[in-house]
Amino acid sequence: MTSTDTMMKAYRLMCTAKAMAEKYEANRQVCKYVHSTSRGHEAIQLATAFQLLPCDFVSPYYRDESILLGLGFTPFQLMLQLLAKGNDIFTGGREYYSHPNYRGNDKPTIIHQSSATGMQAIPTTGLAQGVQYLEKIHAESLKTGPAGELPVVICSLGDASVTEGEVSEAFQFAVLKKLPIIYLVQDNNWGISVSADEARAMDAYDYAGGFPGMGRVRIDGSNFEESYDNMRRIIQYVRHHREPYLVQAKVPLLGHHTSGVRKEFYRSQDDWEKHLQDDPGPKLRQRLLQIGISEQELLDIEDQTRQFVDNQFAQAVQAPDPDPATVADHVFAPTPVTEEKGNRAGNGSGDKIMMVDAALFAIRELMEDFPDAVLYGQDVGRRLGGVFREAATLAEQFGDHRVFNTAIQEAYIIGSTVGMSAVGLKPIVEVQFADYIYPGLNQLVTEISKSSYLSCGKFPVQTVIRIPIGAYGGGGPYHSGSIETTLLSIKGIKIAYPSTAADMKGLMKAAFLDPNPVVMLEHKGLYWSKVPGTEEAKTTEPSRDYVLPFGKGQIVATADAARTAEGDSCCIITYGMGVYWAKAVAKQFAGRVEVIDLRTLFPLDEELVFETVKKHGKCLVLTEEQQNNSFAEALAGRISKNCFQWLDAPVEVLGAMNLPAVPMNMVLEQAMLPNPQKVASVIQQLLEN
Repeated sequence: MTSTDTMMKAYRLMCTAKAMAEKYEANRQVCKYVHSTSRGHEAIQLATAFQLLPCDFVSPYYRDESILLGLGFTPFQLMLQLLAKGNDIFTGGREYYSHPNYRGNDKPTIIHQSSATGMQAIPTTGLAQGVQYLEKIHAESLKTGPAGELPVVICSLGDASVTEGEVSEAFQFAVLKKLPIIYLVQDNNWGISVSADEARAMDAYDYAGGFPGMGRVRIDGSNFEESYDNMRRIIQYVRHHREPYLVQAKVPLLGHHTSGVRKEFYRSQDDWEKHLQDDPGPKLRQRLLQIGISEQELLDIEDQTRQFVDNQFAQAVQAPDPDPATVADHVFAPTPVTEEKGNRAGNGSGDKIMMVDAALFAIRELMEDFPDAVLYGQDVGRRLGGVFREAATLAEQFGDHRVFNTAIQEAYIIGSTVGMSAVGLKPIVEVQFADYIYPGLNQLVTEISKSSYLSCGKFPVQTVIRIPIGAYGGGGPYHSGSIETTLLSIKGIKIAYPSTAADMKGLMKAAFLDPNPVVMLEHKGLYWSKVPGTEEAKTTEPSRDYVLPFGKGQIVATADAARTAEGDSCCIITYGMGVYWAKAVAKQFAGRVEVIDLRTLFPLDEELVFETVKKHGKCLVLTEEQQNNSFAEALAGRISKNCFQWLDAPVEVLGAMNLPAVPMNMVLEQAMLPNPQKVASVIQQLLEN
């Protein structure tokens, strides 16, 4: 039974939330940034917040200000975000209202999440996945409650978001792995202007019935006592049984969708009046009167909260805006790998290894050294060890809890690393082919890349995302694509593209140690050096402690100083398979061609590129990607701008033909792609200028 003190606390906060919403509405010119409020949702939100311990995790969504009030955040703190002020404790003025993130010992952890509806389900399920792993290895880093309680994870969702495919991926993984997570679905019957009967064949409760092992309950989320008693029972159940649960709480929507999309745009008066009948505040007020609380005491609470909100709002309005000088802060967390260290030549035996083995050996050593390292993705587990055998034997050595298969869920594979990283794990994940990155782009762009920046550095996502890439030998249109330009358009991630075994190992180690998201693009045609002319991709294995910092290119073929002095030389800027096309051409034009292997595409070694171009005056940027609108063309533009007065000819670019896909037939594939002959033709013209 809910205590009177708890109900009084809830009523005070309901009055606070109502006063806040009214204050914002009365000051629309001041509250100029788009926002939503929790009006109508207060009961279930407060009932949930009151149950949580500092060891727990919660992911509120954009209508969850009452959860934040229930956790102990003040209206002033929330208003600073509403007004995008500089001392907003969550995001420093960078995010919308009720988009919190928090690390501290006094409240549950809140990871950063976006406004994209339903997208929080995967990162938050990743939190539960991480908690389960820490439990399994008995990690000292796992926070528990004052009486040893195990943490639970709450993911708050609107009912309209459950139709998102990524929510189903999260549910699937949660029931498969029996994760300690509660999906709190607040159903107000609206998804902006779309009603439930227009958009959904079933509600969240019925939908959850299709996921065996998911506990579920329907409750009246406008009734505080019912909400409180159910959430207490369910949270205790998940604390002890470590299984997923879905709570569908029916609530009214008593505010606008947002301050910009107003209720009068799409709601009828009948609908509005029907929702008003379930206002949680009057319901709880009536209940308090029934149990003996005086009318005057409730009036006093209502008056006190209005005055309190007025004062807090006045303070927030006077708070300073962010310092413009901070606008570029926190894009990345500082990396410990800033210089090349270790022995690149290894033990000096002269034995060479293939690139695929260099990656395997690097990950094996990392997993030996870091018990918080895990590897997962499609087919990387015990039976196969990766379709390219790039994870062979790792599951046997480290166990199925550290190296395991996932379903065909690129969004989950990528997005779950947000939660895994937030609990201190170091996930290495694989997308099977570059062509299959697209289902995961939503998580990579919307959640991962922005997390460090929008949390002011509290939640950088430490993950390595491995992606086999590139065309060779008839892989066809869905196993041969190049995606670097797509990835390079995303700000907040780093991208490596090694072309030798030594670089693979050094960059893999650096990527793992980097506290930021890193994509490793690994060319399938270089894995085993089976493509003619790529034998030099095999190198001696570097030492265990070898690391290669990002942003450091390498000269892999040098022009003669005399030729260069005479103006009879040029340079090729390239990466991946392009390195081997370029090196083959450099041999044809003895002493006249210098080749730069970029090794990482972001950060990029612009200093080496510009110095090299200035030295030679003639440059070709070479890529395997389709040429038009590519990274290579963008780089050529930067070279032209920065090296203009040293250029003796326009910067040339050579890439694949501008076709929608790589064709299956190997004759057609060769016709589409660059090769040494095509490169040589461009170099001949450059040198003749």
